[in-house]
Amino acid sequence: MFIFATLEQSLRSTHGASSLTLSAAALPEEQVLDQDQALAKFLAGVEKRAFQIARIAVRDPDAALDIVQDAMLKLAHSYGRRPEEEWRPLFYRILNNCIRDWQRRRTVRNRLFGWLPSYQDEAETEGDPYEFVPDQGHEPSEQLMLSEAMQTLEIALRELPQRQHQAFCLRNFEGLDVAQTATAMGCSEGSVKTHYSRAVHSLRTRLGDTW
Repeated sequence: MFIFATLEQSLRSTHGASSLTLSAAALPEEQVLDQDQALAKFLAGVEKRAFQIARIAVRDPDAALDIVQDAMLKLAHSYGRRPEEEWRPLFYRILNNCIRDWQRRRTVRNRLFGWLPSYQDEAETEGDPYEFVPDQGHEPSEQLMLSEAMQTLEIALRELPQRQHQAFCLRNFEGLDVAQTATAMGCSEGSVKTHYSRAVHSLRTRLGDTW
C-alpha cells in the first residue's frame, strides 16, 4: 500500500489528522470520520490496478506511481464528499486525464530535449524496479511462460489507440460496467462499446494463440 501511505501522509500534513478531504467542516464529525475511512479503503483497494493501468500506458513505473498518487489526491480533494458509488468512475476519469497530461508533457519534453545524447542515454537506462523480484507462486518454466505472455499483452495494449486502451483496461482490469466506463472516459455508452469491441478484435488478432 505504498502509494496510498504516501498520499495519506501528504493529506494529513496539509489538512490535519482528522480528515482526508477539504470539505469536512460542513459535515458532522462522525460522518466525516466514517466517510474518510471509506475513502481510505477505496483508495487502498484501487491503487494496485490503477498502477498497472498507468504503468502500461506510460511505460515508466516511477511516473506511474506519481500519476496514481496525483489522481488519488485530486479525487480526495475534489470529490471526497460525493457518494461512495461515484468514486470509482470519477477516479478512473481523473486517472485517464492524469495519464494524458503526462503523455502530453513527455511529448513536449522529447521535442525539446530528445536530440541531446545525455537525455537519450538516461531514457534508455530506465527500468522496472520490480523486474528482478522473484515470484514464488510458479515453477520456473511456468513463470517464464507467464512473463512472456504478460509482456506480449502489455506490448499489444500499448499499441492500441488511446480510447480503445482505456475502454479495455477499465472494463477488464477494474471491472467497470459500460455506464461506469462511460463516466470515467467522459463519453457515451455507445462509444464505450465501440472502443471496447475494436480493442478486443485488435488484441485477438495481435495475440493469436498466446492468450
